[in-house]
Amino acid sequence: MTMGTLYGIGVGPGDPEWITVKAARILSTCRHVYVPKSRQAADSVALEIARRYLPPEAAVHELTFPMSADAKLLHESWQQAACEVHQTLAAGEDCCFLTLGDAMLYSTYIYLLRELRALCGEVEVVTVPGITAASAAAAVTNFPLGQAKQLVTIVPAADDMRQFTEALDRGGTVVAMKVGRRLQKMLDELEARSLLDRAVFVSHAGMPQQRTETDLRRLRGLPEEVGYLSILLVQATPPEREEQA
Repeated sequence: MTMGTLYGIGVGPGDPEWITVKAARILSTCRHVYVPKSRQAADSVALEIARRYLPPEAAVHELTFPMSADAKLLHESWQQAACEVHQTLAAGEDCCFLTLGDAMLYSTYIYLLRELRALCGEVEVVTVPGITAASAAAAVTNFPLGQAKQLVTIVPAADDMRQFTEALDRGGTVVAMKVGRRLQKMLDELEARSLLDRAVFVSHAGMPQQRTETDLRRLRGLPEEVGYLSILLVQATPPEREEQA
């Protein structure tokens, strides 16, 4: 039996109208849709974004990816997810895997694809790009991501703050993704460098609860939840200074 095709669909950061035409077309005929879900979340954010494009008969399969730093637990969850997707593909059925933002940028889909290939070798895969959170945040705040020869650095905002501080040291534009509970520490660092006025904050971009802040001082003392699904854009070096260099 011929194996089915896996479609990795980047659904963008929040607004359903930001989904690409190609993604919408593929979703409209997809019979099996796999969605990532954390144990803490009641619903898959990616599914809510894509739901309007799915046919009524589509079967939605939830794959649990725990919010954990335990490497063994994470690897086991990726393996289990790959096994479930493989069963559908082996039956000759196509399926879609939904992921927030772009499918190839800090995405669960990357790990799923790696484990799936380790499980069954080569598999037919079509990856559809999506709008990144950085692009969306830049658009809703009219904040240029890159100008002239300006460096753009993307930081996944891991617990180690060194990545963030080193990116600021390099200059250009710094994109800090998945800010989470590190928001207050990042604000401290920006204030120490006099960069609060050259940064913007966006959470839940494109969603009904979207929040944008161009005055980051308003974020002081707020609960950790404010940093969920959020991003910081920082102009670490003024573009005119780089053009003169």
